Amino acid sequence: MSRAQIVDRFSPNGMTQYAPAYGGRGRITDDTQMTLFTAEGLLRAWVRGSMRGITTYTGVTSNAYLRWLQTQEENPQRGFDPGSEGGWLFQQRELHSRRAPGNTCLSALRAMAKFGDPATNDSKGCGGVMRSAPVGLFVWRKRQPHVDQKAVKEAFELGTQLAALTHGHPSGSLTGGVFAVLILALADGATLSEALIAAKALLSEARGGEESLSAIEQAEALATAGESAERAIAELGQGWVAEEALAIAIYCALAAPDLEQGLILAVNHDGDSDSTGSMTGNLLGIQYDINAIPSGWLEPLELREVIAEIAEDLYNFRSWPIGEYSPIEGEVELILRKYPGV
Repeated sequence: MSRAQIVDRFSPNGMTQYAPAYGGRGRITDDTQMTLFTAEGLLRAWVRGSMRGITTYTGVTSNAYLRWLQTQEENPQRGFDPGSEGGWLFQQRELHSRRAPGNTCLSALRAMAKFGDPATNDSKGCGGVMRSAPVGLFVWRKRQPHVDQKAVKEAFELGTQLAALTHGHPSGSLTGGVFAVLILALADGATLSEALIAAKALLSEARGGEESLSAIEQAEALATAGESAERAIAELGQGWVAEEALAIAIYCALAAPDLEQGLILAVNHDGDSDSTGSMTGNLLGIQYDINAIPSGWLEPLELREVIAEIAEDLYNFRSWPIGEYSPIEGEVELILRKYPGV
């Protein structure tokens, strides 16, 4: 819907509460689905490295994306069958529902010849950046208490590599690295403005980063320009492509006084508002606690318990009692059943 249609249907302030979709209220979209599978892939890669002494984050997470593809009733070329290694997340039946998945994500995963292969397309759609928040959380927790420049670079590279699994254009992949850096820095106590300095420094050195860097700088300028949010977001674009989605999310997170207003800004525009809403929620959610989320949004949220459990695991994985010589029993057995290292 265009902003004019949204205002006409809901209120002069636009949409401020959930609307019916996919058979209910508070339903998630493909953005949340793929974010969950990103987190799961990273956790499985950690388990693999802990138990076997070797791992590949891009390879194991690409396998997680193939499980997501299976939930969309697709059949990857290799005849992929999750079988007994489907794990806990794949078993959540509510995830087996098509929520307008991006065509680029579907086609790139179908065409993936082997785990971890980057996409060969030239797409810069926002399907890579919109799922990248878990990368920042994972690297932050993995590196604590030494969240230094090496950690920032790791988040940038891993976020870029995971986005590149489906999006081959530099703007489609580098924005995933930028977003991972922003989340890592915010988790470590930086302000968004400080986080942007770190992200832009890496982006300015990356080949093909000029377009995304320009979009970020435009978002920063508009956030302090005094222009109406409606006009500012329109200037940034519609969010269908990665650098626009990133810019809109940054603008909304910078310009809004709180989480609630930031999200309302992010979903009331002409374009890809589920992605800009999701990304803005990532940026603001990590700066506030759960009490900042209106109860009317939180209580009916689909898969709320699953989302919370993944979040807890992203925080606690460093303390899991797993290692190369761990006996496969008790808590270790439960972890391996939930997150098989493949």
